Amino acid sequence: MFVIAHVSDPHIDTTERSRRRFGRVVDHLATLTRPVDAILLGGDVADRGTAEEYAVVTKLLDQSAPVLICPGNHDDRDALRESALLPRSALAFPDQPGAPLHQVRRVGGTLFVLLDATVPGEPYGELGKEGLAWLREQLASATSGSPVVIALHHPPATLGHPGIDDMGLRDGAALATVIEDFPDVAAVLTGHAHTAVSTTFADRPHVGAVGVNSTLRLPWEIGDGRTDHSAPPGLAFHLLDGDRRLITHFRTLA
Repeated sequence: MFVIAHVSDPHIDTTERSRRRFGRVVDHLATLTRPVDAILLGGDVADRGTAEEYAVVTKLLDQSAPVLICPGNHDDRDALRESALLPRSALAFPDQPGAPLHQVRRVGGTLFVLLDATVPGEPYGELGKEGLAWLREQLASATSGSPVVIALHHPPATLGHPGIDDMGLRDGAALATVIEDFPDVAAVLTGHAHTAVSTTFADRPHVGAVGVNSTLRLPWEIGDGRTDHSAPPGLAFHLLDGDRRLITHFRTLA
């Protein structure tokens, strides 16, 4: 069983609050009697995308498991590229300022394709023709029969919350067309929504992680769909079995 710890949206800034909440998640991972195989950080790592914020994340993420990161709309591509969080060898365009931070990482027998769907200055996401072509190329060259996990910050499927759906992936239909051609894609994992959420996309599991910094309520919940900063941080544990079946357990950490 391959185990992924899926953490998203810590929004690390200069406040003690953001560091404490992210630290609560990291401390929980350190208590596990069985280390996870990979830690997926699903975007909005930093709140303003500064080098100082990424340095804080680097210090807090003192983990033995590989840390895989796909950027979110609050992140800064160039600052994240220059940080110690991304191995330059995994980047599609390591030396191009402003270029998307697409990556391919292999952990054990699982291939992770980490997509940068951010549009600088905008809350929504878009891969564009170039990003979709790059993804198709990576999937076509992957070892047949080995599971593939696709991760990106922006959900490509609608999640039933108008605020998030307005800021999701604009070219989700085109992404689905690519995924449908590759049966080894086991799951699509996302962030951005600040809520534990599960649906399907291109007939694969589509799971969003709990928000570390805050939780987004649905429109008919208390707060009229607004962000709840009092809710505890959390994470998801994804278990990937030998049949490429994804099993997800969500945790909140009071």
